[in-house]
Amino acid sequence: MANKLQGEHSPYLKQHEHNPVHWYPWGEEALNKAKEEQKLIIVSIGYSACHWCHVMERESFENEAIAETMNKFFVSIKVDREERPDIDQIYMIAVQLMTNAGGWPLNCICLPDGRPIYGGTYFKPQNWQQVLLQIAQMWEEKPEVAIDYANRLTEGIQQAEQLPIQAIPEKYSIQDIIEVVEPWKAQFDIRDGGYRRAPKFPLPNNWVFFLRYGFLSQDQHVLDHVHFTLEKMAHGGIYDQIGGGFARYSVDGQWHVPHFEKMLYDNGQLISLYSEAYQQRPTPLYKQVVQETIAWAEREMRDPNGGFYSALDADSEGVEGKFYTFEDEEFDLLGEDAALARNYFNISKSGNWTEEQINIPFVKAEDAGLIEEAGYTEDEWQEQLQEIKSKLLAYRAQRVGPGLDHKQLVTWNALFLKGLVDAYRVFGDAHYLELALEIAAFLERDCCQNGSLLHQPADSNRSIPGFLDDYAFTIDGFIALYEATFDDQWAEKAKILADKAITNFFDADQHAFYYTGKDAETLIARKSEIMDNVIPASSSTMVRQLFKLGLLFDINEYTEIADKVFANVFPHIQSYGSAYSNWAIQLLELHYGVWEIAITGDAAESWREELDRSYVPNKITLGGTKSKLPLLENKPGMEAKAYLCQDKTCSLPQSSIAQIIELINNKQGFDPTI
Repeated sequence: MANKLQGEHSPYLKQHEHNPVHWYPWGEEALNKAKEEQKLIIVSIGYSACHWCHVMERESFENEAIAETMNKFFVSIKVDREERPDIDQIYMIAVQLMTNAGGWPLNCICLPDGRPIYGGTYFKPQNWQQVLLQIAQMWEEKPEVAIDYANRLTEGIQQAEQLPIQAIPEKYSIQDIIEVVEPWKAQFDIRDGGYRRAPKFPLPNNWVFFLRYGFLSQDQHVLDHVHFTLEKMAHGGIYDQIGGGFARYSVDGQWHVPHFEKMLYDNGQLISLYSEAYQQRPTPLYKQVVQETIAWAEREMRDPNGGFYSALDADSEGVEGKFYTFEDEEFDLLGEDAALARNYFNISKSGNWTEEQINIPFVKAEDAGLIEEAGYTEDEWQEQLQEIKSKLLAYRAQRVGPGLDHKQLVTWNALFLKGLVDAYRVFGDAHYLELALEIAAFLERDCCQNGSLLHQPADSNRSIPGFLDDYAFTIDGFIALYEATFDDQWAEKAKILADKAITNFFDADQHAFYYTGKDAETLIARKSEIMDNVIPASSSTMVRQLFKLGLLFDINEYTEIADKVFANVFPHIQSYGSAYSNWAIQLLELHYGVWEIAITGDAAESWREELDRSYVPNKITLGGTKSKLPLLENKPGMEAKAYLCQDKTCSLPQSSIAQIIELINNKQGFDPTI
């Protein structure tokens, strides 16, 4: 018998529709049942590509005895965290307050009104059964204890990440930046790249910050560590050496053994990062990574509607990583290339993933010597390597593939759109722009309702209003499209969304953006999302877009709101740089300034292409012959000219991009060779 999840569209919820647990989706039916029957609620949160979610399902939620306990004493609700990040956010804070840890699966036991009293992540079956029975007994015998704890915990949830209002500083100094960077740099792993920790997450926004900081401050040590990290990741098992695309993290400290799930949001950001890193230091490996990652996403993650799916599972046929790993003898299909390919990808009879005695293809930096010994030039080897990869990819495609989460989330599609635009601007491949424009069309056509953004396309069950990150990242993507095409419509659309976001999410009294809109479902707390994670926080992203729009449209209100929110967060950035990396990027721009580069005339596009061959991380680019944007309105004419502007002051018209770059280098004291 299927439970109440049988009519859901989320792949994660549908994975549980035949559990003996009487699961409900989040909604009035379940919440009302709990109140009417005065039963405690189990809120169990996960996502379809989550390995340990699958394990807990097999061990506990398919266990008849445990299911009987859950059904007798609780109302059990399953939540897809990617579909309802607002619910996940609240109960994640609760579990972190209770346990000083978090993750998924996330399991919270709550009062009938939804306030949490107990929680954790993965539970072994015997522990879960014991917890359920003990809490059910407490609720029956001493409900006042649970209610008192719920009161105190809910107060903690409501206060978490609630920041006091701060005055806006007159200026932000280089010392402010150094105080953020110095303790952060101390975590660098000089042997394996990234930070000295395991597991290792790519954290692309962190490395965007360090790339820009290293360049703007001319800190060669930081720049070198960024590039060292990017090369290590690109050579490691965390990167799919055969099919392209990155896994969510590596379980070890060497980027070797991935947790094999592939997420759209990671790969969108990593396309941006590797494109920007190539712009700063043209490295063929970075271009290869971008090309292969986009090819993977287009091949395996793209829907005919132009949008992209969310994730690929870590497991196939119930085994983690089975789709991506190789036995030594499988390389025999390469014929005379087999021996060299085995050496290049570090394939062995005993397996390089020793725990599982199987191979995860990865590359060592010193493998370049293998290629020279084999008599290949670099160009010849790249051609041969593509042939080897094509054969292995075709062979691998015959296997049972990992599960696909076909949800199409606005935030993640917007991140991927931005990655495609960044790749287009650096590598000039028009196909990347075409894909980005198709995502934009999907967002406008399928993810809007009555002029407002949704979180994902509406289905027969519900339409979920957009959250702040849906607005912030879509605005970012539309601004990127404007800068790449000089088509004013994208800047205008970004402005319209920003106005809606201010109206619906901004609290003028608290100088803060809430994650949920004014008209959203009322939960036990309305939270702001301040700290940057594997995806930058919605608040930091919104603030950065308001600064950009303030420049593009010369609207002081946008800048004033952004200044107020940033000032509240600023005192916290140096406490934990990695968790405030997007705010730290904004701090760079507030100190070093943002160059507004206006390009006029009918050669604007070709001049933009020339400009993008130089690395100027703190710039915003405007152009065209018919733009109504304030900075361009009074600069008509078909003759190609470029202006360098900052703080409402512009240079004389320059007759080449080279002159613009020279002006920037002179004004900021840049060493152009760095």
